This record gives sequence, C-alpha cells and structure tokens, in this order.
Amino acid sequence: MPALRASHRDSRLDSFLVEPRTIEEFGEQWGRFEDLGGRFGSSAFLQDLCGPLLPLGEIAGRRVLEIGSGNGRIVRMLLDAGAAHVTAVEPSAGIEVLKRNTRDRADRVTCLQTVGESIPAVDAELAFAIGVLHHLEDPGPTLRRVHEVLPPGGRCLVWVYGREGNAAYIALAESLRVLTRRLPDPALAALAHVLNACLAVYLPLCRILPLPLRRYMREVMAGFDRRERFFLIFDQLNVGYARYYTGDEASDLLAAAGFRKVERYHRHGMSWTVLGEKPAQAEQRAC
Repeated sequence: MPALRASHRDSRLDSFLVEPRTIEEFGEQWGRFEDLGGRFGSSAFLQDLCGPLLPLGEIAGRRVLEIGSGNGRIVRMLLDAGAAHVTAVEPSAGIEVLKRNTRDRADRVTCLQTVGESIPAVDAELAFAIGVLHHLEDPGPTLRRVHEVLPPGGRCLVWVYGREGNAAYIALAESLRVLTRRLPDPALAALAHVLNACLAVYLPLCRILPLPLRRYMREVMAGFDRRERFFLIFDQLNVGYARYYTGDEASDLLAAAGFRKVERYHRHGMSWTVLGEKPAQAEQRAC
C-alpha cells in the first residue's frame, strides 16, 4: 500500500464520545511547547522507554504507526532509530505543531488527525502508544483498531503510568491536580516553575538521603535539564484524567485487544512498558 501523504481529519473529533476536553488540553499544550527537547527527544530516552522488550535496532527499516504524536517528539525518535516510515496519529489541534516539527522529513511521515479508534487502513508493522493510553478512560477501542490495522506478526508497544512502587507520587500528583485542573495556564506555569525550583533542591538530596522516589529521581529526573523538568511538571499537572495501571492491568490492555505473546517491563519500578504481537490467522481462529 503506498504511503499516504495528505492529512486526514475525522469528523468524530468533535463528538462527546472521544474525551474532547483531554484532546483540547493537549492541543493547547503542544501549541505552547513546540520544542522537541534534548535528552527528552533522544534515542537513549526512547530505548529507556522500550526497555529490554524492543531493542531500537528492531525499528530500523520498519513501517511504524504512532498513536498520540503530540509535537512530533517520538516520531522523530522513531525516524532517528531508522524507521522507514511513520504514520503519526494526533487528534488535537497540536497536529499543526506535529507537521511543522516533521516537515524536514515529510517524505517519511504521514500525519493523520483522527482519534485512535478511527485510524484508517495504514501500512505499518509496528505500533507505539507511549504516554497516551493512561489519559483515555477506555483505551480498548483504540487498541482494538490498532490490532485490526496491523498485519499478522505485527507488534504493538505501549507505555503507561504504573501503580506499584508509585504510591507517594500518586498521592502528591492527585492532590495537586484537584487545584491545578482549575488553574489557567499562566498560573499553572508559575506553579510549575516553583515546583521545578523545589525539585532542583530535592534531586541532589536524593543522592545522599533515602527520600521518597529516590530511585526515579536518580535514574530518570536527574538526566533532564531544568527546561525539560518544567515541561514534565506542567504536563503532569495539566491533564484532566490520568490512570495508574498495575502490571496485570497493563498486560490486559493488549491481551483484551487480541494481542498475544504479551510481555511487560516494570520501567524504573514506577511505570509499565508492554509489548504484544498480533497472532497469525490460524492462531486467531484457534483463539
């Protein structure tokens, strides 16, 4: 199937069936934060997200579907890893940022403005949904559609927030969101700057004291610069809905959509990366 080039807009974007406020929030966010980031947009960070389940070498030469592409950060990481072509799905107005940030590689990128459950037939062997599904109240329709468009043997990798080992963070984040969901963006940005300044003090203390979230602070947050940490804080506090998955729940996301050979990785003990494969036709009939 030849690669599609034109952007596609789905009329269901304006339906109340597709979490319109979440889509709107992220569209506004990508309009403010177009920067693709340093480490945040690096191949090393993509490998960190994939963990041992998918070496980046297995992306090289593949046709890839990416769900919730935002400002194009992950699209570019996939291209840097050697993807032959990326079909980038972004339902929000942020698709304009996505187009701008990938226009230098337009021959290898197709931008589709649609929700996950309405993805048209695409030519892809690998699918990614990184940092997306935990913002959907029901990710099932999206994953079932991904399963439909992938060929037998196609694989899907998702990354979601984890519940195990994350109690202190969840308590803090959900308490703050009671306030931050109601704040206008300038006020939220001001609060994010204050929290970022506190984090700058907390990080070095984690090197010497057994503080809460010490492992995550040392292994992940310490690798980001101040600008990247600000974006992460703003991103966490800006969303209206976020779910934290147990390992079994994360695996069940793919299994329930029809994927088999489901494997999971407890990334830094705080989030889950899950990989599944669409079975061959004979296996599907047997199931």
